[in-house]
Amino acid sequence: MAADVRDGLSRLPDVAAVLERHDAAEALSTFGPRPFARAVEEELALVRDRIRAGGPVPRADEIVVAAGERLAAHRGRRLSRVVNATGVVLHGNLGRAPLSGAARAAVAEAGGYTTIEYDRTDGRRASRTAHLGELAAEACGTEAATVVNNGAAALMLVTAALAGGREVVVSRGELIEIGENYRLPDVMAAAGTHLHEVGTTNSTRLADYRAAIGDDTGLLLKVHRSNYRVVGFTEDTPAGALGELGREEGVPFAYDLGSGLLHDAPGALAEEPSVASAVRAGADLVIFSGDKLLGGPQAGVIAGRADLLLRCIRHPLARAFQIDKLQRAAMEATLEAHLRADVPTDVPVMAMLHADEQRLRERAGWMADQLGGGAEAVSVRTVVGGGALPGVELDSWAVALAGAPPERLESRLRAADPPVIVRLEQGRVLLDLRTVPPAQDADLVDVVLDALS
Repeated sequence: MAADVRDGLSRLPDVAAVLERHDAAEALSTFGPRPFARAVEEELALVRDRIRAGGPVPRADEIVVAAGERLAAHRGRRLSRVVNATGVVLHGNLGRAPLSGAARAAVAEAGGYTTIEYDRTDGRRASRTAHLGELAAEACGTEAATVVNNGAAALMLVTAALAGGREVVVSRGELIEIGENYRLPDVMAAAGTHLHEVGTTNSTRLADYRAAIGDDTGLLLKVHRSNYRVVGFTEDTPAGALGELGREEGVPFAYDLGSGLLHDAPGALAEEPSVASAVRAGADLVIFSGDKLLGGPQAGVIAGRADLLLRCIRHPLARAFQIDKLQRAAMEATLEAHLRADVPTDVPVMAMLHADEQRLRERAGWMADQLGGGAEAVSVRTVVGGGALPGVELDSWAVALAGAPPERLESRLRAADPPVIVRLEQGRVLLDLRTVPPAQDADLVDVVLDALS
């Protein structure tokens, strides 16, 4: 080792000396002694490598600053609120459905001690999900219901409870994958069931299901193709036919709807199968997520026949998949909103999906005027997202920004406080107002003006 390298390394302070500096006091207070000490150790290791490569010896105050910046960058990856100006209503990377004001208030209230497993009328232990299940059953129009921690858990619980060690009959055209290693065949295997594929990718007839039923059949399963479409020469078996077949053969029929639209709806939503339509068709159990078109928190709902629900609730996996008090609080508030109205506009997802196009245009025009500098209101198309209505686009209005390279402006907005997540399209930055609550318009203008400057 060269003498100048040895000299440089010897001049570096140790961790204790850095922590004792007066200019380290703020970082110690902000991040805590152990995290800051670890950041200093990591910074000193990098500095030693640079010195060995011929780099300069930094001052002690520079090490303090660099360690603080390292921790600040790490803290920046913590969960934080954003403004969703992408126009994608159920944006998976941004948390899907935003909660209603009532649901947020319920979550805050549930942050302390709660009656989650306590009956205050007689002072005894109570079921964690009984009341929530009653609300879900009423909203779904079924005999019974229960709620678990997400849609994948709901599907796994149903298949394990009703067909553990037996066969689940599914169309080859419905062997879905929804990202993050979620593949239907893998879920079936993890649940301890045997997947019996029927039909082909583009065509599965009722006769295919009928031929597959045997002594080892535990469940008929229909899965909504929530994030893709099969087009062209296709044939699908309606839920009603599967319900009738299940009754004839004495085999339960479950329908995994995914997105959780409770009632039949007009317009773009008309193409999405609803819980009500699945129940009418004779599904013994209906499965869907809470944080999609229902507009609630992450959760999985199972609704249908009381005897089948009881088998699910009593299965050992039910304990592993149970919800916590915050999920329950938010789900209760969300379901109560749906019980008050078929289209509860106090649930943000419903408000966004049913937003008046003329009102969106007026807001975009006002915002473009406030921003100036070439900003203009433009008509755009967007999607629902979140595995709902694949291929269906919604008319919307956005503000197209000018005055800076699009990639640079997008980066500035993403780094703003609060971060604004936008859409880049045809070389322009777009602020799609369908997913921006009107109450945020003025604040959004201030953030964008700052980024443009």
